[in-house]
Amino acid sequence: MTGPPPPREAGGSPIAVLGRIRARRPPRVDGLRCEMCAEAIGDVHPHVVNVSARSLLCTCRACYLLFTDEHAELRFRSVPDRFLSFPDLRLDQRQWDALEIPVGLAFLFRNSELGRTVAFYPGPAGAAESELPLGAWDDVVAANPALRLLVPDVEAIIVRGPGGERAGFECFLVPVDACYELVGGLRQVWRGFDGGQDARALIDRFFATAASRSRPAPSGTRP
Repeated sequence: MTGPPPPREAGGSPIAVLGRIRARRPPRVDGLRCEMCAEAIGDVHPHVVNVSARSLLCTCRACYLLFTDEHAELRFRSVPDRFLSFPDLRLDQRQWDALEIPVGLAFLFRNSELGRTVAFYPGPAGAAESELPLGAWDDVVAANPALRLLVPDVEAIIVRGPGGERAGFECFLVPVDACYELVGGLRQVWRGFDGGQDARALIDRFFATAASRSRPAPSGTRP
C-alpha cells in the first residue's frame, strides 16, 4: 500500500511554474535590430558589407565604426556616405556599347574578392549581374582618372545613358547600399519590358538626390 504523495511546495504547480518563466522572460523589442550585436536600430541606419558573402548588414553606429578603416584587411567594411559627381565625364555611346551591358543604366564596383570590376543592372527580378567581358571599362577609367577614387566593395559608380533631355551620360559615385536600395525599389514598381513610368520616375528621383548630395570629384586618383 502506497502512502500519500509528498507535499508540493507552494507555487509548485505547472501553472505557477509557467507563470514564473513568463515573468522572467525579457520583454519583446519591436523594430529593427543590429545584425552584428542585436542592438535596436532605427529605420535609418548604417550598413556594413560582408566582403566574402557579398551581402549588406544593417548595423548600429557602434558596430559600423569598428570597420571604417578602408586600409585594414577585414572581412567586414563599413559603407561610407560619400557622393561624388563627374561633370566632365568622357564617355560616349561607342564606349558604352563596348561594355556590352544590355540596358542604359548600371552600377559598377570593384570586388576585392574577385579582383575585378563587376556590373549590375536593374530588372523585374532585381539586380542582374553582367557576366560579359568588362575589359572596356579600363579604357573608360583611363579617360576619366577620377573614377579611380572608387573604394572597393563599399562604393559604386552608377551610370545612365542619354534619354529625354539628357544629351550625354550621367555618372555619380555613390554608397553601394544606395544602389541596392534603388534596385529593391525598382523591383516593387517594375512593369513591362522597360520598367514603365513608375520605374523611370524612381530612377529620376534617385539621380536628382545623388546630384543634390554630390560634390565634384577631385582630380587625381585619391580623395
